[in-house]
Amino acid sequence: MARVKGGPKGHLRHKKVLKLNQGYFGSRHLLFRRAQEARLKSMWYATRDRRMRKRDLRRLWIVRINAAARLNGLSYSQFVYLMRKANITINRKMLADLAVRDPQTFAAIVAQAKAA
Repeated sequence: MARVKGGPKGHLRHKKVLKLNQGYFGSRHLLFRRAQEARLKSMWYATRDRRMRKRDLRRLWIVRINAAARLNGLSYSQFVYLMRKANITINRKMLADLAVRDPQTFAAIVAQAKAA
């Protein structure tokens, strides 16, 4: 059976992959097979890390809310419980932003949660 090499289409595909890998170290931007491996691995990492970013940000928000809540005499878990009981629905992202940028408003929210 004759060998099929791909011709012009194969050359274009190789060029496309090598162009995507500009700036990679060593043979990962020079050799097609190594470049293809590097590209597949990088896409896998990118997919995984898009999910991880969400986890990391939520963790950061919780740490910031906990620190601000402790300044107001509550732990994070007590604060979340009191907020749910007071029917205050502000997400963690907004609470963390308030805790960092506007401590007075955060203290007012804590007071409102305590009062309920």
